[in-house]
Amino acid sequence: MRCFVAIDLAPEVRAVVAAAQAGLRAAAPRAAVRWVDPAGMHLTLKFLGEVPEERLPALQGALTEAVTRRPALALAARGLGGFPNARRPRVVWMGIAGDGEALGRTAVVVEAALVPLGFPAEVRPFRGHVTLARVRSPRGLAQLGNAIAAGAHADFGAWTAQEVVLYRSHLKPSGAVYEPLARLPFAG
Repeated sequence: MRCFVAIDLAPEVRAVVAAAQAGLRAAAPRAAVRWVDPAGMHLTLKFLGEVPEERLPALQGALTEAVTRRPALALAARGLGGFPNARRPRVVWMGIAGDGEALGRTAVVVEAALVPLGFPAEVRPFRGHVTLARVRSPRGLAQLGNAIAAGAHADFGAWTAQEVVLYRSHLKPSGAVYEPLARLPFAG
């Protein structure tokens, strides 16, 4: 099964982000992008790939050990951007602010807990973000780039993350559907 470790958005933040995503759609109606369903928006800490079901208990145990010692995270959804850049993005994202240092440390702790289980270490540095869309072709990119630039400093709300979630990803033609397998609370 295809799995990843993530932090959920608070419902009130998710609603504001969904409205911002709708604004991007309206500003760039001809952009060839696949929009992420707001119900599935999350902050990925670690993508795991295919995980055999028999490895789930060890995976959950390692995550529990790592996460339950970490404090809750004060986070904020702030700014729009794109990878590799906002003018020619392949991925449209919303940035994460707040206690970025603690978020980064949490990602490192999760990574360190999973490497001994055979999950490869990420070579790129962690950049907290929430994916809003994936670009399929360059059609309509100028409008989309302008809309992203206009929201570069937008504030979408703040929340306190109380847990990490181990998700299973079901890939469907209409887009991925995420099933929570375990909810792992922070220390508080």
